[in-house]
Amino acid sequence: MSAIQILVLIGAYFLLLLLISYFTGKNDSNADFFKAGKKSPWFLVAFGMVGASLSGVTFISVPGWVNASQFSYMQVVLGYLVGYFVVAFVLLPIYYRLNLTSIYEYLLDRFGKVSHKTGAFFFFVSRVLGAAFRLYLVAIVLQQFVFDDFGIPFEITVVISILLIWIYTNKGGIKTIVWTDTLQTTFMIAAVILSIILINRELGWNFAEFMASAELKEYSTFLVTDDFLERNHFIKSFVGGMFVTICMTGLDQDMMQKNLTCKNLKDAQKNMVSFSFVLVGVTFLFMLLGALLFIYSNQNDIAVPLMDGSPKTDLLFPEIALNSSLGLTLSITFMLGLIAAAYSSADSALTSLTTSFCVDFLNVEKRSEAVQKSIRKKTHIIMSGVLIIVIIAFKYILNSNVIDSLLTVAGYTYGPLLGLFAFGIFTKHKVKDQYVWIVALASVISISLIGGLEAENLGGYQIGYELLPLNGLLTFFGLWLIRIKK
Repeated sequence: MSAIQILVLIGAYFLLLLLISYFTGKNDSNADFFKAGKKSPWFLVAFGMVGASLSGVTFISVPGWVNASQFSYMQVVLGYLVGYFVVAFVLLPIYYRLNLTSIYEYLLDRFGKVSHKTGAFFFFVSRVLGAAFRLYLVAIVLQQFVFDDFGIPFEITVVISILLIWIYTNKGGIKTIVWTDTLQTTFMIAAVILSIILINRELGWNFAEFMASAELKEYSTFLVTDDFLERNHFIKSFVGGMFVTICMTGLDQDMMQKNLTCKNLKDAQKNMVSFSFVLVGVTFLFMLLGALLFIYSNQNDIAVPLMDGSPKTDLLFPEIALNSSLGLTLSITFMLGLIAAAYSSADSALTSLTTSFCVDFLNVEKRSEAVQKSIRKKTHIIMSGVLIIVIIAFKYILNSNVIDSLLTVAGYTYGPLLGLFAFGIFTKHKVKDQYVWIVALASVISISLIGGLEAENLGGYQIGYELLPLNGLLTFFGLWLIRIKK
């Protein structure tokens, strides 16, 4: 598929998004931008959240990770499933009872202003890094397969990507995103299914033959239970996955903002439960696709593409889809799936960052409607600029698989949120609010030191995603020390 063809496809796709934006953003009100008027159908939100949760990271990075981790990532995904039930039946009732716009307003109600700002700050850092990870992955694909042919530098590629997102989210906000996410999820799931069908056909297999093949068995290690010291041991992965979901979904304004657009709590819970099962199934399809990509590349002597002189397994899927002899259908399918997966998470991230900053830091809801809209629009532009800077920085500092990097960073940034919300929900204590930021910062520093320890210094124990619950536990303990005793 040529660079020109890809550009035409991207252009047509964004025209479709702009059309949706035109109809959903007519009111251009803060009520629609922040909460979609609380009129979103639950099933629409549930389906759209699949694409937002998977994102471009899953679409490219998970298949590219299969060679190194095999199917062991599914251990983390099973933990996700349990985490979604915690979100549905523990956190959502609290958010609906308080009728929140930003979920971090709970911390204001429970502890005070400093706790509120601390929680919002850690979300801000977490979501900027998370959104940047996702968009970075798409930007390097577009750079490698499109913009390099025109001599356009990576930095301009990033600016164009963010500008396109800003254009169609500027007015409708979350109301637009509920509908665009549905479209994007459809394209993404169709892309992975069609890719599996087309590559199997090229290999002379039907799906049943592929599932029974000896080649697949070489990549199909699912459970890692032999040595607890291993980083991806089942218990460590499962528990880590559960807490990743609780934090990156239940304590994340981005994901919860969509749920808070449902008409009532019951609809929001139906959305969360149904979405969780669909997500597990779709992720398994991505793992199958990853194994299929490596089988195909081995049989056809396709090398893992290089980036800055080093092999980058994240680029194997686009390399096969765009540069192999599999035909134009797979190329179009891949590009539509990639664009859909990437922007379904990036657009909502930009909207949630704008919402949180306006509500949690600027107290926009206490201003007049005209002033609210002006502040919201300026903040939306500033958040776009922040994402551009961070994504460009990643090009020079990332050296590992993106999905692994994303989950690792979550262990550092979401831990204080986990500790704050857990202390608020499971105890009745107040705290000395002015010291909360010190507790959160101390927890992150402690976890950073622990995460940097080499396995040989821990008797061979390899630290994995359990850093996140440990971080939350340290924050919880710190809050206990500064509790107000009756």
